[in-house]
Order: sequence, then C-alpha cells, then structure tokens
Amino acid sequence: MIVYASRTGNVRSVVSKLEKESIEISEGLLLKEPYLLITYTDGLGAVPAKVSHFLEENRAFCKGVVVSGNSNFGHTQFGAAGEKIADTYEVPLVCKLDLRGYQADYDVIQAFYETRVLA
Repeated sequence: MIVYASRTGNVRSVVSKLEKESIEISEGLLLKEPYLLITYTDGLGAVPAKVSHFLEENRAFCKGVVVSGNSNFGHTQFGAAGEKIADTYEVPLVCKLDLRGYQADYDVIQAFYETRVLA
C-alpha cells in the first residue's frame, strides 16, 4: 500500500501514476500492513505535521519514504522532510522528487515497492 500526504497536488499526481493501492493520510488513520510513505516537504525542510502525527501511530509498518520538494529552494532544503523521516524512523529514503518527478523516479519507486513493500 502507498500512504501519502499531498498539499499542492504534486504527490497526489505521482501516486496516481504509480497505480497502486493507496490512501491519503487523514486524522486517526491506523494501518496494520506494510506501506510506502510519499510526502511533501513543508516550509524550508520540515516534515508536515499531519505526517508526523501519522507516523507516531503507524511507524511499525513503514518500509520507506519518498519525498517531493522543489530544488529551487537549494540543496539543504530540497526534500529535507524525507531525510528527517528516514533518519528518525530508520527507513530507506527511496528518492527525492523535484515537484512531480520524472519517469526514472517512478521506475525507482516501482522497483522498491515490488521488492520491499510487497515482499
């Protein structure tokens, strides 16, 4: 399963292209199955609050994180939320997407999903 948070629609667009079972993060969502987290970066490198709250209750089944950001904000802020999640929850940072990413990014996500989430 893919669990995601989207603010501007970039992440939602990526998820739709992956064509996998997915659910958007909502208050009180509890999962009991492996998932790949796809999120955006808030502000200048922060993890969105709703993603932090979700992970507090659902960290056990997170297999990896994909993050969307804007490379125009510079190297240190670009996709920093994904790095913070990966470090805090000890999961792989699968890739950083520049806005909606590219086909090569989707291929990396698909391969990770097939080998690490469904396994």
